[in-house]
Amino acid sequence: MARALKLPSIPRLPKRGSEPDESFEDVFEEMTLQEHLEELRDRIMRTCIAVGLAFVAALFLAKPMLVRIKEQANATGGFDIQKPTDTIGLWVKVALYIAIGIALPVIVWQLIGFLSPGLTRREKRVLFSSLPFISLLFVAGAAYGFFVAAPKALQFLSNFMPELYEWSPEGPEVLSFFLTLMIGLGLAFQMPVVMFVLASLNLVSPKRMRAYRKYAVMVLLFVAAIITPSTDPVNMALVAIPLLALYEFGIIVSQLFARPTATTSA
Repeated sequence: MARALKLPSIPRLPKRGSEPDESFEDVFEEMTLQEHLEELRDRIMRTCIAVGLAFVAALFLAKPMLVRIKEQANATGGFDIQKPTDTIGLWVKVALYIAIGIALPVIVWQLIGFLSPGLTRREKRVLFSSLPFISLLFVAGAAYGFFVAAPKALQFLSNFMPELYEWSPEGPEVLSFFLTLMIGLGLAFQMPVVMFVLASLNLVSPKRMRAYRKYAVMVLLFVAAIITPSTDPVNMALVAIPLLALYEFGIIVSQLFARPTATTSA
């Protein structure tokens, strides 16, 4: 009978002058490949159950959200649809995205839990302490996309050369417009958490974040162009401005709350 494959785990030796909890207390758990696969299966099942339960609640929230999107799109007579199944398909699609947003804390928890056997106590502490802020910032980004960025963008687009165009957007396109901005901004709003984690784990210091500001501006402008469904500068600015503000906020948070060890990079 074949022996189970053991995944290697290398304990970290204590460094002179390091914190007490960075010593031999960091014992890494050895697991066979089969045990890793079984744990992955269990965590995927828990994630699916969480999304499924959230989906039931999201079915009741999808219609009010569709009504609000229709109002923002100035679709007075309702959405124009291409397929007969779009009437139900749009409702289910919105409900699914709402369910994923509701279940996001469980999804992130399961992901970190799966990775935790290979992390030190300090790394686990930093990641788990960031969980509430991941959820809050995702909701904040999605809300900004839903209440500010998408409505302002549609208002600009609907009034662009009205003498040439008849404004009658199709339902699936309007919905994709909203969801793209909401999900993109929800993910982009995680930047302060990422910066805090990098500073806490001695990977990038706040000083270096400030030094890289000019490069960060170019990267964030590129990210804003990807997130923005349209190519006009007005809509791009609606996305880029909060991202630039969040980068500065991330530097402040890292400076005030990140507690790196003595081996902090420059």
